[in-house]
Amino acid sequence: MESRKSEAPTLDLSPTHTGWLERLFKLRLHGTTVKTELIAGLTTFITMAYIIFVNPNIMADAGIDHGAAFVATCIAAALGCLLMGLYANWPVGLAPGMGLNAFFTYTVVGTMGYHWETALGAVFISGVLFMGLTLSRVREWLLNSIPVSLRHAMGAGVGLFLGVIGLKTAGIIVDSPATLIKLGSLHEPAPLLAAVCFLLIAILSYHRVFGAILISIIAVTLAGWGLGLVHYNGILSTPPSLAPTWMAMDVKGVFNVSMISVVFAFLFVHMFDTAGTLMGVAQRAGLVNADGKIDNLSRALKADSASSVFGAMVGVPPVTSYVESAAGVAAGGRTGLTAVTVGVLFVAAMFFAPLAGMIPAYATAGALIYVAMLMMASMAHIHWDEATDSIPAIVTAIMMPLTFSVADGIALGFITYVALKAGTGKYREISLSLWVLCAIFIAKFVFL
Repeated sequence: MESRKSEAPTLDLSPTHTGWLERLFKLRLHGTTVKTELIAGLTTFITMAYIIFVNPNIMADAGIDHGAAFVATCIAAALGCLLMGLYANWPVGLAPGMGLNAFFTYTVVGTMGYHWETALGAVFISGVLFMGLTLSRVREWLLNSIPVSLRHAMGAGVGLFLGVIGLKTAGIIVDSPATLIKLGSLHEPAPLLAAVCFLLIAILSYHRVFGAILISIIAVTLAGWGLGLVHYNGILSTPPSLAPTWMAMDVKGVFNVSMISVVFAFLFVHMFDTAGTLMGVAQRAGLVNADGKIDNLSRALKADSASSVFGAMVGVPPVTSYVESAAGVAAGGRTGLTAVTVGVLFVAAMFFAPLAGMIPAYATAGALIYVAMLMMASMAHIHWDEATDSIPAIVTAIMMPLTFSVADGIALGFITYVALKAGTGKYREISLSLWVLCAIFIAKFVFL
């Protein structure tokens, strides 16, 4: 041992040198170092930091105080990251889910007419249900019983829905009495700047530029400032008050038959999105054992589901694992120290409220459109040569944006799947859970 201490200075990862960090995160076992984990955490944060600007803008459209939504976003993301890092020891960052926040604001509040407090109650209930499923074998049964084609279609449908939100927010598409929607005026600066933001993100991402989304949002914001469309309000300040959203959820209002589909929509989209993200990151981070099992997957799912419950308490839509975490894994992140680093950076971000308030809607709209395109890639995994799989998938994906409701899209897709399978004699492909869900969704449309 003495001879090791007298060798040339190198970064020794033994417990003697890294102390509690080594014992807590098992850095040496995962073949990583403190420096590598910190860099990976910074990488993940920069790739997902756009949520700090995007989510408050979407939440504000639901009537939530923008400052409170900003702080709630940072706190919920920080709590989720710390829980994932300290409990599951996974290098995964969490934050309010894209698509789920749009569903929260534009469907539950905007179209269905519920108060945002009730929508938060639905988020809370869905989070509790997710935790219950995670703690039981029902989770595996439910995950396995939902057809693969519908799982991928849900992700793609949420992407389409998010894309429509982004295009509408930017003014690229507008309402039309004759055709429902049409192309907006491209003589206005907002649609043009949103389009520039989207194209810039796509180009920078193609060239693998670090923090492409964040760079593009800032660049378009600066362009808007140069055109006199954005006003400088400073950079640092004391974080706004969280009081408007803290424990504001209305759980009693959720116990309404019409809210069943909303809770199911939050639950299903969150659950399948989380499972897909965590499994993908696990493969890249080398968390899969020789026998094919994923280390601490159960803990990671518990951390994710618990984060949604905490998120509802502070005032945000479901908190979920971010696929952008793969960027940190690519930078060498292998343990929960990466996630903890992301969480600490989200806490620091709370002091940049003036900067977040300067970001215009057309800048974040460009990011929404780009993220929507990425989510559409899941359609590639659908069995297109099997009509009884592909048609329900198309119905699910298309009806989400056309009905402006993730919940209705899921319901119509499930009903179509059961009807086609039953009508073609393929009863064995219809699980018990599908029959039950189909009956619930039919009852929703008939009696509501």
